[in-house]
Amino acid sequence: MAQTVGDFVWARLAQWGVKRIFGYPGDGINGLLGALDRAGDTFDFVQVRHEEMAAFMASAHAKFTGELGVCLATSGPGAAHLLTGLYDARMDHMPVLAIAGQQARTAIGAHYQQELDLPSMFKDVAGSFTGMASAPAQVRHLVDRAVRIALGERRVTALIFPNDLQELPMEEPPRKHGAVFSGVGWSPPDVIPKQPDLHRAAQVLNAGKKVALLVGAGAKNAADEIIALADRLGAGAAKALLGKQVLPDDLPWVTGSIGLLGTKPSYDMMMECDTFLMLGSGFPYSEFLPKEGQARGVQVDIDPGMLSIRYPMEVNLTGDVRSTVSALLPLLEQKADGTWRETIAGWNEDWNRTLVERAEAQANPVNPQKIFTELSKRLPGDVILTSDSGSCANWYARDIKIRRGMMASLSGGLASMGAAVPYAIAAKFAHPGRPVIASVGDGAMQMNNMAELITVAKYWQNWADPRFIVVVLNNQDLNQVTWEQRVMEGNPKFEATQDLPDVAYHRFAEMIGLSGIFVDTPDRLGPAWDEALAARRPVVLEVKTDPDVPPLPPHISIDQARAFTSMLVKGDPNESSVIRNTARQVLGHVLPGQ
Repeated sequence: MAQTVGDFVWARLAQWGVKRIFGYPGDGINGLLGALDRAGDTFDFVQVRHEEMAAFMASAHAKFTGELGVCLATSGPGAAHLLTGLYDARMDHMPVLAIAGQQARTAIGAHYQQELDLPSMFKDVAGSFTGMASAPAQVRHLVDRAVRIALGERRVTALIFPNDLQELPMEEPPRKHGAVFSGVGWSPPDVIPKQPDLHRAAQVLNAGKKVALLVGAGAKNAADEIIALADRLGAGAAKALLGKQVLPDDLPWVTGSIGLLGTKPSYDMMMECDTFLMLGSGFPYSEFLPKEGQARGVQVDIDPGMLSIRYPMEVNLTGDVRSTVSALLPLLEQKADGTWRETIAGWNEDWNRTLVERAEAQANPVNPQKIFTELSKRLPGDVILTSDSGSCANWYARDIKIRRGMMASLSGGLASMGAAVPYAIAAKFAHPGRPVIASVGDGAMQMNNMAELITVAKYWQNWADPRFIVVVLNNQDLNQVTWEQRVMEGNPKFEATQDLPDVAYHRFAEMIGLSGIFVDTPDRLGPAWDEALAARRPVVLEVKTDPDVPPLPPHISIDQARAFTSMLVKGDPNESSVIRNTARQVLGHVLPGQ
């Protein structure tokens, strides 16, 4: 049988090193699916429940492996469903290739069924490269450019194949004017700033007495180099949420997460530092960074478009974080005064005691923080963690203590609900011998994560290590938004938008062949985690949590306190519980006597 266009597409992607495709079938890609079947065991095809989940998995695959993530969808609605997950990859600078079908070439422009203007639709999310094939001889360079640009620019690219083209015999480009001959292959460059710029950066850092680092996902392969740099400078280090895995939390100068979901030591360090070094991070919230003019700034990022857009940096270095820090190290002087680090370590000790006290505070029925403090001390050394967006991300950010060798990620720039379980599935396929734990709120669980448990049920017996745990915080509330309504807008909880139906998530897990555990008392949390971590099949651990434990930052601004007070005057449906829990957790100094 002659090689079809579909056969060529998969053969070419195999040459590029692709081994896994996340997707969902449809008649707009039947030619590609037939060719994928003929490719045999060249690829793992992971059949998801929804195309959006395929794109999330492709994004997560790129995060957990450094490889190209690939997702596949049919024409029309299938292609449109990919967009949210693709935007997740775009905003977190992940290399992802989306492959979509299209109606027959003779129907394009005829307002045909399931005919969308896909090049226009993908134009923003895959702006670096979107190619629609119109002739077999064109396919070779479309595939090569899409993969190379995705990897080289760390961007989303898209390929669109009309369904009648997919089964045509493949043709090589003719050797004549108007044809091109592309090839396979790309290796990441070692990008290091010029020596004069490194010297300028070193001068700034050497002059600092209170140096603060902020590390992000772009620094994830540079832990040893960053530790050496921080030790040389006597610096403290905060972590953006996507950089949670970069530095272990048992180092006394690592202050943990920063920002809305961050720690008080991270905030205090940024407010008091005189020198600010930002490494591979696009952390967005400037109010948690030093005030303009307070600190001299240096930033390192592989993407020049990310430089000096969060804080006005004195020295901007375009380069790979690991290579750039290595080049900086010989230029840095050893700081002799350890006072700054001692101050940071003291802040950390106080904060860690506060976290324990807050986790142990009484709640009705279970304090959500305690879920994560109990988990943190039980984490396997090779665990991979994911979290959804919402209030669960607060506890994930603050209460989970990362150790060397662990991996962790979530939807960062997009902060999309519904990403935790598909992220965890992608992590498990990439690393089937490692335990994976996903943290999910009940809103995200109802939105789309429950359906992807069916994907887990379909595939889990192929995993070398069956430990796959989804912890669901069941508080029957869209909790993060509820608290934002209260503290940012000064409005009471709007029950019509915030209340969620109660669902027995653990029973759903049991119904589809997984294990289910239900907890509604705090004393059961530790044993429940032990049971889940010892299970020989995937587990849904459902915990009935108190929605009125505030998930907001420990640093409360005057405006937030004023809005909170305004909300109480207006009357909240959970007012007494809100006041009681907030006083216990954060605002005792703002609401004396409450």
